[in-house]
Amino acid sequence: MKKYTCILFDLDHTLWDYDANSEETLQELFDRHKLSDRGVTSFRYFFETFQRVNLQLWDLYDRGLIGQEVIRSERFHRVLFETGVDDRRFSLEFSAHYLHELPTRNKLIPGARDLLEYLHPKYPMTIITNGFDEIQSRKMNSAGIGHFFRHVVTSQRAGSKKPSPKIFEFALRESGKQPAEAIMIGDNLQTDIVGAETAGIDAVYYNPSQKLHGSKVTHEVSVLQELQAFL
Repeated sequence: MKKYTCILFDLDHTLWDYDANSEETLQELFDRHKLSDRGVTSFRYFFETFQRVNLQLWDLYDRGLIGQEVIRSERFHRVLFETGVDDRRFSLEFSAHYLHELPTRNKLIPGARDLLEYLHPKYPMTIITNGFDEIQSRKMNSAGIGHFFRHVVTSQRAGSKKPSPKIFEFALRESGKQPAEAIMIGDNLQTDIVGAETAGIDAVYYNPSQKLHGSKVTHEVSVLQELQAFL
């Protein structure tokens, strides 16, 4: 088995449980802003609409078709409009509350903390994320995992975003490592896995729902604990 000397991790959906933390935050905001009184039929409908719209916007961002400011300004306008609330000013207020409160949540993917405690004495580790600088930092601190990582590389810091090889090269320079020494772990086939492999870095596809795909990957796991078999 190849020996690595550096581990690169994605954050959202790989370590930090974005879906669970978003649902908890949105449930509180839904109740606080009395969206039922505004005509939104149910929280479940609201949350499922958010998941779809959010995924669409982040996919456009990852492909370089929109900027981060579009996500901030348009996400909740589209969600609220689709669920029956046409009020742009309110959507911006709702977005600000979401961005303020989401990073205070601390739910991790099952097994994430145990894995980090296992890996921390063995490897220097780096986060590579396309998320917003200040929000990603707060997420890690809220979840109590910031101390596990020597570096946190965001798209803003690197001047490029996954899947561009430039952000991976930036992370390797900070770590003082060569591509062959590192392995990337992430849940997104395009941004994490293809991006890392384009930069000459081996990758582990974290695929908890065991989605079918035709991509060739270095490793694939459905639970994080499986990583301990070869790291």
